[in-house]
Amino acid sequence: MFHVGGARSALYNWAVARQSGGTFVLRIEDTDAARNKPEWIDGIVNALSAIGIHDEDPAFEGPYFQSHNADRHREAALELFAAGRAYYCDCTREQLRERTGSEHLGYDGFCRERGLTFEEGRALRFRTPDEGETVVVDLIRGEPAFPNGAIEDFVIARGDGSPVFLIANVVDDLDEGITQVIRGEEHLSNTPKQQLLWEALGAEPPVWAHLPVIVNEKRQKLSKRRDKVALEDYLAEGFLPEAMVNYLMLLGWGPGDDREIMPHDELEQLFRIEDVNTAPAFFDVKKLTAFNGDYIRALSPEQFANACAPWLVAPYAPWGPEAFDKDVFEAVAPLAQTRLALLSEITGYVDFLFLDEPVRDEASWSKAMKAGAGDVLSDARAELAAVADWKADDLKAVLLAVGEKHGLKLGKAQAPIRVAVTGRTIGLPLFESMELLGRDRVLARLDAAARSSSVDEESL
Repeated sequence: MFHVGGARSALYNWAVARQSGGTFVLRIEDTDAARNKPEWIDGIVNALSAIGIHDEDPAFEGPYFQSHNADRHREAALELFAAGRAYYCDCTREQLRERTGSEHLGYDGFCRERGLTFEEGRALRFRTPDEGETVVVDLIRGEPAFPNGAIEDFVIARGDGSPVFLIANVVDDLDEGITQVIRGEEHLSNTPKQQLLWEALGAEPPVWAHLPVIVNEKRQKLSKRRDKVALEDYLAEGFLPEAMVNYLMLLGWGPGDDREIMPHDELEQLFRIEDVNTAPAFFDVKKLTAFNGDYIRALSPEQFANACAPWLVAPYAPWGPEAFDKDVFEAVAPLAQTRLALLSEITGYVDFLFLDEPVRDEASWSKAMKAGAGDVLSDARAELAAVADWKADDLKAVLLAVGEKHGLKLGKAQAPIRVAVTGRTIGLPLFESMELLGRDRVLARLDAAARSSSVDEESL
């Protein structure tokens, strides 16, 4: 699944590429066969497309597959060996522990001068400089310096001759003409090693930018094992892609004024990678949800109806296709649009319109159907049956009169009516809902509720 942190990184790369007239390169690093399936690749491509990054734009290039460049990776590793920048090593982890007396110390350079050649089981290690430091030019973090003496001679090819990710990544960047690498800060520790490889291969390293880590409400790094992190999951829950893009763009960066809700094109124009913060960015689901509600309310009626469509059919909708009335939904949609924070909530708001009987929320029933509720239901039923013009204003007038008869304000008087008609105490405006539901269905539900409330009172 596509991590929201990866989506944030992709959006920042996309903004920089489009601002500069450059190219966003999608590379699938698929050399680990156990973690590589075609449907996962499709998921990445589809998730990027959902947030506006797709191959229809001239700024997009790819996807490339790292596995297709395996011969070049091996060739580059052997070039470094031939140039004396790498050497073969047959040390085991146990031997290293015996020499250093520690499980945690890095490789000690034991095989540097042994002159070993390739044999099965011998890893190829890059010979890091003994002196000086490697300075990383980072657009966000300045110029962090790493003492070369603290960087161990790291493996670039395994004992079977297959190159590891570090050199594969560098070679792919070289071959694809990468000039800027914008990625999460967890990769910063790899950067001096990769920069040494760039230089050893005779190339100018790219400009780096390491983005702040994204954390949850406990200020722990957002983890797929603990937190909901997949972009697809948020979209499936009813977050609009536009709201996700807006929110993700602001995770670690801001436009410099008090505005937060703004179109992606404007965010993209204002974005500056140099202004990204180094502090961890809090992924606030409540704030994201508020963003989403704002975006839902900004939709046109037609856009809103189209956006709700997936949640109005199986498996989300508890009614069959023959029960759904498009005209009724379009009439009630504006009432729902002002209330939704997530598109998936639409099902619960309108289900009473398309089901034979409303889904009864037991907590709502217990709250509304207290002693005397049966009398209110019976009186309301009698008065509503006599209403000449079945319109919301006339229905409201009836309930006002019934409430006055029982010494109840409108809110109290309509509570049992609302639960009888919709199944819940909270939902769409009652009188507009009753108008759309129609006289016969409303009266039938009031009759059923009156019978149930009588049974409840008898049981007490």
